[in-house]
Amino acid sequence: MHGSTHLPDAPDYGLDGLPVRRGKVREVYDLGDRVLLVASDRISAFDWVLPTVVPDKGRVLTQISVFWFQLLADRLGIAHHLLETEVERMGLPASADLAALAGRTMLCRKTSVVPFECVVRGYLSGSGWKEYQKDQAVCGVALPPGLVESDRLPEPIFTPATKAELGDHDENVSYERMANDLGAGLAEQLRRLSLEVYQTGADAALDKGMILADTKFEFGLLEGSTDPILIDEALTPDSSRYWPADRHKPGGPQPSFDKQYVRDWLLASDWDRTSEPPALPADVVARTRAKYVEAFEALTGAGFGWG
Repeated sequence: MHGSTHLPDAPDYGLDGLPVRRGKVREVYDLGDRVLLVASDRISAFDWVLPTVVPDKGRVLTQISVFWFQLLADRLGIAHHLLETEVERMGLPASADLAALAGRTMLCRKTSVVPFECVVRGYLSGSGWKEYQKDQAVCGVALPPGLVESDRLPEPIFTPATKAELGDHDENVSYERMANDLGAGLAEQLRRLSLEVYQTGADAALDKGMILADTKFEFGLLEGSTDPILIDEALTPDSSRYWPADRHKPGGPQPSFDKQYVRDWLLASDWDRTSEPPALPADVVARTRAKYVEAFEALTGAGFGWG
């Protein structure tokens, strides 16, 4: 299984005494009724975690999530898991390296995670474009004939996916499958919330000159509650596809605010995608970092405060 045994060593945050679960790009520390999400600078591509980190990537993504959690709560009243972002106020052990954790750490409520990715697509791209070419539908949602890659859809569509184990692909599934597994009530709540959050995010991004082509959300349930809340990351370039609005040209792939430099370099290399991936050159790392920072500054209107 790709990536599961190939994670680079975790940075030493001084939290060795806490139970931890490692994901592809994050450490999740268990604090009892709360969790500590620490976004590393690791980067993944083609289901592999690469051996080279992108400096400040974890801070960029965390700060983008914080921006969106606050905006969504203000505009929609959306409940989310974020409790605190200032590491000095998190009650961490004395051994914690606060400087290393600053900017990349969120103290969050612990939830029971809904085992589906809640994907919303406003444009036809990625796996959605591949599915459309086969049967003029995405995850069972029929679409009009004659659409081309990167076209705007008549209206955003909700296309759930199963959550994969580390190193595997998420699998697109029908809404009916999700409703069957979760129950009709919860599935409908998730669909409504996802479409609402996507539209709010897309409108806000467009005001900043960026198209939010698609995104995926995760939701969780607090103990004793049946109402899902937004968890994980929110509308970051790792969970979303952003394009510059003034360069949108349907009919092919679009320039994007994510790790496209990394993917392009790997595709042009002689790496076979079945063995350990190669280290990234310094210029690819620098351009990738710059693209993430550009996304943060464009979306938030603020300067990036690290590096």
